[in-house]
Amino acid sequence: MSIAAVERDTGLSKDTLRVWERRYGFPQPGRDSLGERVYTLAEVEKLRIVKRLLDAGHRPGRIVPLSPGQLQQLGDAAFEPATLDSLPAADELREHLDLIRAHDLPALRRQLTRLLSRVGVARFVTDVVGPLNAAVGDAWVRGQLEIFEEHLYTETLQVVLRAAIASVPEPATADAPRILLTTFPGEPHGLGLLMAEAILALEGCHCIGLGTQTPPWDIVRAAAAMRCEVVALSFTGCMNPNQIADGLTELRAKLPPEVRLWAGGSAPVLVRRPVEGVQSFPSLADVPEALRHLREPT
Repeated sequence: MSIAAVERDTGLSKDTLRVWERRYGFPQPGRDSLGERVYTLAEVEKLRIVKRLLDAGHRPGRIVPLSPGQLQQLGDAAFEPATLDSLPAADELREHLDLIRAHDLPALRRQLTRLLSRVGVARFVTDVVGPLNAAVGDAWVRGQLEIFEEHLYTETLQVVLRAAIASVPEPATADAPRILLTTFPGEPHGLGLLMAEAILALEGCHCIGLGTQTPPWDIVRAAAAMRCEVVALSFTGCMNPNQIADGLTELRAKLPPEVRLWAGGSAPVLVRRPVEGVQSFPSLADVPEALRHLREPT
């Protein structure tokens, strides 16, 4: 496979592949008749496993030199077999995972919609979507779900979450907090944004969603144009920790001091390397308390 095809197949950039080649001795591509890099299918399969583990928070220097068998063992060891059993509604989670593997998206959407109607928006986000995301992520890292199956799940859940958000009445007062939600370039995952938007809407906020991968200057311009009091960003483990910390530092410097900057998600760097002027949220359960203090002086 060409380097462009490997980039599309694994989600690893060409620059990353070249750096790993020099730094770790893997991959070791051959050359075609034009002198361009070409990769074997075995190398590509290993790169896909590496990408899964990177997204789960592992460092490339530790995992790239490992063999495919060692990588798979590392993925299996990262999650105890009882993980799913320890989550709320484990039997329902297994049913959801079975529907994802069967590619029965209409049935998955029906089940999730019934749960939404039964438990309400707040509990749906915290008690259903949160554990289900964890179960899907565990299965993906362990190679029990394909990338396309995780994408199918994500798209299905986004439809249900958007319907949940649409069911929440608009804020009753004109002075409701205005919150801008987005991610940085390089962070393509938007489920966290929708989960946060659902909780914020229930708390009476006016939410302005920009989708994913918005450049910092465009975030600043949008926050000013929409008169937002808060910019809220979501992060998973797929971005480089330095990019997250540096990006938050840059954005904090560009935003007016009175605009709050919030960051949430599963990226460990948010806890390990807090950025001055940025409020981190380990859990969506922390959002209501933050809103109560929103208009206090910074």
